[in-house]
Amino acid sequence: MDEDVAIIDSNTRNEKIKNFFINNKKKIIISVLTIILLFISYFGFKEFQNKQKIYISNLYNSAVISYTKDTKNKSKDILLDVIYKKDPTYSALSLYFIIDNKLIVDEKKINELFDIIINETSLETEIKNLIIYKKGLYNADNASENELLIILGTLINSESIWSSHALYLMAEYFYSKKEFQKSKEFFTKIINLNNSNEDIKIKAQKRLVRDLSD
Repeated sequence: MDEDVAIIDSNTRNEKIKNFFINNKKKIIISVLTIILLFISYFGFKEFQNKQKIYISNLYNSAVISYTKDTKNKSKDILLDVIYKKDPTYSALSLYFIIDNKLIVDEKKINELFDIIINETSLETEIKNLIIYKKGLYNADNASENELLIILGTLINSESIWSSHALYLMAEYFYSKKEFQKSKEFFTKIINLNNSNEDIKIKAQKRLVRDLSD
């Protein structure tokens, strides 16, 4: 008797499953096709990204390797192209090469390129913070106090690993302007910073003792 009941229950379940597939055939097919398309799209996009990365890498390397005085304009154009592609690795490297080799000397243009990388390129947080710091370094000689504070403000008031570097840059900036009290305040902030870079902290302590002690 129990065996008969079990067979009936099994048949009933099988019939329900069969009816479910029959009644929902279109939905099931659409769902399966959607999943397949998602997989294809994902792996296709990853493949595109990999090819794009290789292409951008080759562009950057060709500009740097072939760089001479005679080819500097060509190298500059290629490096600008890489920057405009907003690559998280090679866009910043391209800008550094342009700055180091003075391929562009217009400060306004250089700052525009910094802003493309900082504001429009997908970057890891600390990589972005490093580039902000480098923008501060680039502008330190000619910027006003307010301009430099605007550039470095997000670093100075953050827990970034580059915060102490930004504070040190500001301290040296004020010292060069003979604003010694402000310089002292920024060196002191470095010493009191919880995550201050140890080398920067030691340099700040030495500067305070040597040049700014009362």
